[in-house]
Amino acid sequence: MSTVKSLRIALFYLLLSISALSWCTLSVFIAPLLPFRARYRFVNQTWCRFAVWLAKVLLGIRYEVKGLENIPQQPCVILAKHQSTWETFFLSALFEPLSQVLKRELLYVPFFGWAMAMLKPIAIDRSNPKAALKQLAKQGHERLEQGAWVLIFPEGTRIPNGQIGKFSRGGAALAVNAGLPVLPIAHNAGAYWPKQGWGKTAGTIQVVIGSPMHAEGTGPRAIAELNDRAFEWVAKTQRDIGALAATATAMETGSTV
Repeated sequence: MSTVKSLRIALFYLLLSISALSWCTLSVFIAPLLPFRARYRFVNQTWCRFAVWLAKVLLGIRYEVKGLENIPQQPCVILAKHQSTWETFFLSALFEPLSQVLKRELLYVPFFGWAMAMLKPIAIDRSNPKAALKQLAKQGHERLEQGAWVLIFPEGTRIPNGQIGKFSRGGAALAVNAGLPVLPIAHNAGAYWPKQGWGKTAGTIQVVIGSPMHAEGTGPRAIAELNDRAFEWVAKTQRDIGALAATATAMETGSTV
């Protein structure tokens, strides 16, 4: 890695950290005075747009989006491929208000966690999968009724570019029980912002938003079928954009939410 590139990456993380600390501190005092939708825009959407912009300016990480016309007017369950931190920033900026599943421990981080707690996340305890699934079903349904998108990474964790994890059924179950579709999203962010390490590579991330998928019926069988259909679409699209080997199969991730 060249010296200039290393300096750009270091500067990126420095500015990202400073901006996060400053913005979260400010949000802790201002956000409680705002209604939820305005609070989301102030706390999360604005800063996430800054993070995506900063990655573009300093690191040369750009993006192209296909399928924006597929986004329904009514919020639903988003099932997105998970490869890096970039898509968390991007999706949080694109959809608003958005509630996402995250580790409960993140809410304990001073200022950052306090600001996140005001955005109605679904903060689960991953050491207790059964309780986490019940919490996802209950709070996810509440968020959808309140007019928020629910973002779920069905692989449960970040999977390196070129691989795909098994999809848990929690997101599909939430959509079926709420009578709403799932919105599948594929991308290759991991090719430029890897899961591990500090290194970043300049390039253009391809983001593809699929058509909303509705369940064919209700109950466990409909949930399984919808989940499998979403997985197959994401896997095929990942292959189409060169982010998944033709012979790759789903790998176990150890997460059930």
